[in-house]
Amino acid sequence: MLSSSVSRSWPALSAAAAAVALAACSPTFNWREVPIADAGLVALLPCKPDRANRSLPLGAESVQVDMAGCETGGATFAVAHASAGSPAQAEAWLEAWRAAMRNQLGAAQVTEVAAALQRATAVPAPVRLDAQPTRKGAAPVQVLWFAQSQKNGSVALYQATVLGRPSTPEAAKTFFEGLRLP
Repeated sequence: MLSSSVSRSWPALSAAAAAVALAACSPTFNWREVPIADAGLVALLPCKPDRANRSLPLGAESVQVDMAGCETGGATFAVAHASAGSPAQAEAWLEAWRAAMRNQLGAAQVTEVAAALQRATAVPAPVRLDAQPTRKGAAPVQVLWFAQSQKNGSVALYQATVLGRPSTPEAAKTFFEGLRLP
């Protein structure tokens, strides 16, 4: 009798085992190329992004910013985009964006260094920020700001961010190295 009930439940056990095996195979970081705004940047994101836009105060102005980002593997990966009318405006906005981030980070240990990104403008120059929290429970932050001149004379500004500690140390590197300007 026991063998007949086992043989009847075998298909259910097989289906459950298959479901567990499929779940174990699904990757935490499922990298995909994602176009950002209409400016031409392509970002490599580790999951399907959500998109949003909002108004961001940058200096004396309120600027419309488009964002694409997602959360996976213990971190949030995001790219924000704004469009400035001139190189001078782009430089002022980028400085205001950086200052706003530093203010949000409070007492975190912050390091800012010049960065490089192929086809990014020299003015404003790309800048990399790394912040390690001093407060327990706060998340580390890595940010890259950069810009690109557009054919119509405007300047596309970007902020690429990793918030948190990705479960795979290479994830942040893959994200930043996956940013491609046309």
